[in-house]
Amino acid sequence: MSESKVPLAAGSYVGSPAEELARRKRGHRIAAGVDQRVLFPRTGRLELHHDRLMIGGWHGGSDLVLRPAEVRSVTNEYTDLYGRFVGGLLNSGRPLIVETVTAGEIYLMVDHKTFLETTSNRKWTRLLKSWLMSGDG
Repeated sequence: MSESKVPLAAGSYVGSPAEELARRKRGHRIAAGVDQRVLFPRTGRLELHHDRLMIGGWHGGSDLVLRPAEVRSVTNEYTDLYGRFVGGLLNSGRPLIVETVTAGEIYLMVDHKTFLETTSNRKWTRLLKSWLMSGDG
């Protein structure tokens, strides 16, 4: 039991469900060039454990806890909802997208640095894909 209390990885995130991101207007996308939090208003701590992914504060202060069976896919790519224009030319601007059974599609920017526009999304994509394939959960 104590093993599951210590995360395999942890970081901070800014994020948004896909349906909220889809409702953002052109002005929001332009403003996101200065501050990504315009598009990603949810913030908190992200923790990966052997048996779960915890997205802290996702539902108005309540955590979203996902088991491996609840995660359909993990990608790190630009989409119609969040493209290269908003994310920048660097690959570090690609969002981490987690497709879930229970919460739909979630867009995350992990360890986002506002000034540099860098993230840990590529690292987290690898971590989550390994986690899903490991069968530990």
